[in-house]
Amino acid sequence: MTTEAYTSKPEGMIPNSRFPLLIHRGGIPGGGADAIKARFRKNGWGNNWEYPGIYEYPHFHSTSHECLGCASGWMEFNLSVEGWSRVRIDAGDVIVMPAGVSHEMVGHSDDILMVGGYAGGRDWDNIQEAYLTPELFYQAAKRIMMLPIPDKDPVTGEAMHQWHDAPSSVDGGWNDYRDGLDVSG
Repeated sequence: MTTEAYTSKPEGMIPNSRFPLLIHRGGIPGGGADAIKARFRKNGWGNNWEYPGIYEYPHFHSTSHECLGCASGWMEFNLSVEGWSRVRIDAGDVIVMPAGVSHEMVGHSDDILMVGGYAGGRDWDNIQEAYLTPELFYQAAKRIMMLPIPDKDPVTGEAMHQWHDAPSSVDGGWNDYRDGLDVSG
């Protein structure tokens, strides 16, 4: 298994996350819905579902971190990481997605089957940037900041070292804004 990490920062009304999005390539060899669900549940990622893909429009969650395992076939995502990145996953790959990262399905095989799970079995919401007001964005960002780091990685069962080692905040342009202020008094 290899793990890829993708960084993000706030973009428009997409909060993204200070935590890296992780892709465990070959995390659950061979895939299979039952094997993926069992691994997710064993490691504390419940409220599971299986479906032929995910939503085909950009959305993010503010009430939970999410993991997405490819049980069969392949799928391409647009992800709001490192600008916007197009990423393909295959059977056995798992994405560990921090709350606030926008994602959408943009391509898939005919036999695609995805399995989802949420840290601590939390309920999830569905937020689309196009429908956010500044107040709704603020409320979503506040919910995201209050979420705990999950106890275990959904694939490895280990502590989420990449998230524990993440910076304490995301530079959402604050430094540029601050540098433009006249604070001389």
